[in-house]
Amino acid sequence: MIRAPIAPTFEAFRDAARALLARGTPPEDVLWEDVAAEGQGVLFGAAPAAPAGAAPAAPAASDDAQRPRVPAAYMRLATAVACHRDAARFALLYRALFRLTHGEPYLLELAADPDVARLRALEQAVRRDVHKLHAFVRFRRVEGEGGGERYVAWYRPDHRIVRLGAPFFERRFPSMAWSILTPDESAHWDGAELRYGPGLPRDAAPREDELEELFRTYYRAIYNPARVNLRAMRAEMPVKHWSALPELSVMSELVRDAASRVDAMQAGRSGAASAAETYVPGSRALPVLREAAASCQACALCERATQTVFGEGPADAALMLVGEQPGDEEDLCGRPFVGPAGRVLDEALAGAGLSRGGIYVTNAVKHFKWEPRGERRLHARPVGPEIQACRAWLQAEVEAVRPRVIVCLGATAARSFLGGRFSVTQSRGQVFKTPWAESWMATYHPAALLRMPDEAARAAARAHFQADLAQAASLLAGEEHGSR
Repeated sequence: MIRAPIAPTFEAFRDAARALLARGTPPEDVLWEDVAAEGQGVLFGAAPAAPAGAAPAAPAASDDAQRPRVPAAYMRLATAVACHRDAARFALLYRALFRLTHGEPYLLELAADPDVARLRALEQAVRRDVHKLHAFVRFRRVEGEGGGERYVAWYRPDHRIVRLGAPFFERRFPSMAWSILTPDESAHWDGAELRYGPGLPRDAAPREDELEELFRTYYRAIYNPARVNLRAMRAEMPVKHWSALPELSVMSELVRDAASRVDAMQAGRSGAASAAETYVPGSRALPVLREAAASCQACALCERATQTVFGEGPADAALMLVGEQPGDEEDLCGRPFVGPAGRVLDEALAGAGLSRGGIYVTNAVKHFKWEPRGERRLHARPVGPEIQACRAWLQAEVEAVRPRVIVCLGATAARSFLGGRFSVTQSRGQVFKTPWAESWMATYHPAALLRMPDEAARAAARAHFQADLAQAASLLAGEEHGSR
């Protein structure tokens, strides 16, 4: 077995691989190892050492004709993959290289080949990391040598991508002196030459400058409260980068105010929010609110509904469940969740160890919206202005009860808080800290379980539904949870 310790760079791998190929060394005979810095590896810039008793290494080829011919696509692939932190990347690259030069010249065209598939995955991760470097680097202005300005940024990439990403900034800011510092390596541009140096810790970069407030002002201006999607934001903008992004220091403020800003936007278009607020009394006593809601005419739903269906439950309930709107049975009897969906809810609550008697249960919309089908009244989904018209009532209920945990049953209920295009499928069961409750989450509406296409789908959805309610019970008990 030949040990091949090299610096974690493409150039070091290229030189070592050339020497190994020149000797015809098969991949299974090579043990690749990273070393911490350039010059520490015996193979960096030199042929690999032969094992004891073996013939001496072949001399490095100086003639281009003697070097193995590999596709340009492999060189591009290897340049990216070499930057990945996967410890097996060099072994994988060399195995693919050996196959390319030993009878498989079209290997990279075989997308289903395990080696090729893995290499493409590593390459994609590195390219994505470079994209995030370009997007998330924030420069701070400092006084340079001789009184000139220099702009310095500190960033923590997932992989060793400084040399892949720095040329972008050279092209983007050719007349600006800048430095990008990372734990692995640093890049420095003086207007004429791009140089690389050792990695540096976070405290080597300035923390803040007068440009920070410009970033925050700009971000406030472009932020769209109607498109809040915290899960997508975390996926595209990992939390570990937030400390380096000055604009995200105002994220909590923007998320907290998103619903009220959406209210204002929609009220400006339809006037529904202001109409609803005229019916909401100043008192936050639930009996007073319930009595006032009975005469609400803030939207047209009141014209066809039998009555307002207000929430019910203890005024000091720690858990609040918010559904979409009353159904046919609820509309007739004036209580939430007493129909088929209510029975599904009661079963799931019991399975999660919760008693409905201790829970405040309500709906985002207080009147039943329906369409006639012969003699039947079929549920019709409420639209944005109708949800908005009732939001003042929901807000008053939240302020009256002040629950520790809110569980929204279905997307309509979730959107009544967050606005925009909330997806239960994507965000079900995730716990968020919000202005309305210490823990806020969304799950399926029990009526959705009744509409599942087959028994297997219903069983799976019921299990998820009950698990989400059990998570709410755990939150009430103060257990550890993945609050975001």
